[in-house]
Amino acid sequence: MAKAAKKIVFSRSRDIPFNKLVLSESNVRRTRPEAELDELVHDIGRREDLVQGLNVRAILDADGNETGMFEVPAGGRRYRAIERLVKAKRFPKDGLVPCIVRKSDTKILAEDDSLAENLLRAGLHPLDQFRAFQDMLDKGMTEEEIAAAYLTTVQVVKQRLRLNAVSPVLRDAYAQESMTLDMLMAFTVNPDHERQEQVWEAVQHSYNRQPFHIRQLLTETTVPASDKRARFVGVDTYVAAGGAVLRDLFEDDNGGWLQDPALLHRLVGERLKTVAEEIASDGWKWVKIDLDLPYGYDHGLRPITGTFVDLTDEERTERETLRAEYDRLEAEYDGADELPDEIDQRLGEIEEALDAFEKRPVVYDPAEIARAGVFVSVGRDGDIVVDRGYVRPEDAAPVAVDGGDAEIDGEDGGIDASATPSVQRAVITIGGQEPEGDDEDDDGVKPLPERLVIELTAHRTLALRESVANHPHVALTALLHKLVLDAFRRNAHGSAVEAAVREVHFPVQATDLKDSGSAKAIQARVEAWKADMPVEDDDLLWDWLAGLDDASRLALLAHCVSYGINALYERPNPYSGNGVSQHGLDRRMRDADRLARATGLDMVEAGWRPSVANYFGRVTKSRIVEAVREALGEEKAQLIDHLKKPDMAKEAERLLADTGWLPEPLRPADPDATSTAEASEADGDDALPAFLSDDEDEQPGDGDVDASPTMIAAE
Repeated sequence: MAKAAKKIVFSRSRDIPFNKLVLSESNVRRTRPEAELDELVHDIGRREDLVQGLNVRAILDADGNETGMFEVPAGGRRYRAIERLVKAKRFPKDGLVPCIVRKSDTKILAEDDSLAENLLRAGLHPLDQFRAFQDMLDKGMTEEEIAAAYLTTVQVVKQRLRLNAVSPVLRDAYAQESMTLDMLMAFTVNPDHERQEQVWEAVQHSYNRQPFHIRQLLTETTVPASDKRARFVGVDTYVAAGGAVLRDLFEDDNGGWLQDPALLHRLVGERLKTVAEEIASDGWKWVKIDLDLPYGYDHGLRPITGTFVDLTDEERTERETLRAEYDRLEAEYDGADELPDEIDQRLGEIEEALDAFEKRPVVYDPAEIARAGVFVSVGRDGDIVVDRGYVRPEDAAPVAVDGGDAEIDGEDGGIDASATPSVQRAVITIGGQEPEGDDEDDDGVKPLPERLVIELTAHRTLALRESVANHPHVALTALLHKLVLDAFRRNAHGSAVEAAVREVHFPVQATDLKDSGSAKAIQARVEAWKADMPVEDDDLLWDWLAGLDDASRLALLAHCVSYGINALYERPNPYSGNGVSQHGLDRRMRDADRLARATGLDMVEAGWRPSVANYFGRVTKSRIVEAVREALGEEKAQLIDHLKKPDMAKEAERLLADTGWLPEPLRPADPDATSTAEASEADGDDALPAFLSDDEDEQPGDGDVDASPTMIAAE
């Protein structure tokens, strides 16, 4: 006969005065027993009650009789919290405390009770906390009240509520441990449940499930608030116009992401139009506006000069006072290891005020304004950049002949003052590049697009100019090389010396060329030389040059010679008409390689990095995979070869950011390799650089395919 299971009888509960309770030495919590006790004291005081009673045992005397006192083996933190409330006179020392009194004949050790209470307790899943905060909010508590109740910040409460607001599909995935908490936090960037689920579907089976990648996918159709277009318009203006902003409560998002690019584009256009009208009202003949003016945008135009508006007597006095204060503070703290904050701040204020005096308005001749124009662009910080006073060749005033009057802009020889200045508004381009196809079906490594090669070699040309300008010996050799060729290979023409340097401009260039380190360094050097050089007077210029020391003369020579550097690829003209011949292109590239080796040019050190905009978004998928394979090996290449083109391009940019990988047109020349000129002699004048030749895709037996090297893949 089966033995019946013994029935369980729970210990009785009773209220015991606090001064009859003592903390048991059997309590197993001995390491940092008062950790987070302030929070528990706050919670008991807020509730004015215990959520859970104490587990106690009667203290017996030597004869085994109850003494009326009780020890607390389980609930030590609650005991200490009540003890603090007693000391703060918020709870009477003889106040009743709900307790479960263990049976005196139990065989369970007190240490067992203490350990079980702490170990056999399941922690609350974070999702349950998120839901609880939402329930409390729904039932009338404010975010501030919830934060005060749990001794946290309102920001933390907002974060928990945002986590609870993600798609139920994502919450279920988190509950089933299919995603981490960091991934769930990343999904809160975009509140659109449908988009969240689309991204989760895309990444859950992918190797790349990093939170930053999830954020990228959720914000890929938005514009960062740090973008110059957003700064130009102002986020507040955008929001006032009805635009939505996505914010990340868990990461520094630099102001978030503007969710309506079309609205932003319209606001940019409207503000640019207003700026154009304001500038045109000054009488300029034309105003050209673009978000990104290209490098060399003023090529072929004649700049006009103006005069600064004179300072008033009061302004002169203020300027001298500021200069005196600045000199006094500098002298007073000369030698100090660190300036006091208030002094450092004051010096900055004085510098800003003095700079404003130097940037006062410029006054131009009205006759010049009537034939000149203005370039307007948006700086990287969103500020308006205005470059005034350029005359196009066709607008230049005719030169007077035989003492006659010059004809000026008008049928009667004068300026029509009643005419309203016309404003030539440039197309406002955002991005500057036409999107390329996805190339999903591409299996071969096709030639680089011709436009991309031109853009890449424009970067290399600018970097090479900067490099030559910093190597006077190489520049002198290059110039002497040119003069020797002219002297010994050709007939001399013209005056005493016909050696000229003509700056080469780039008809095709990437939008980031003007912001490259090389472009900025060249412009800074130009401004430095112009500040000292009397270039307007030939006699003064000769005397100034004659007075330079040898080091300065070499440096200036190198700077001038560098303007003639041309390492730009361009399509050769096989009919020897306008443009460059194949032979000339080969020679240009060979000479550029020689200069690069002589100066030690390294495009990585020059600041070029492969990105979606300047390379990966412009080439086929097979070339993207090949680039990753070259830099990081086959294993990394296989990680991205299944992705769609946009995702593959973004991943390649991330993977190769700091590897030093360069596309073929930017790599250092191999001095041992057969030159392109030698190749052209062997293969004919139509030979092409390797990165533009599609011979690599030919297969044996393709005899019927026209393999002429002139058939290149171009845009």
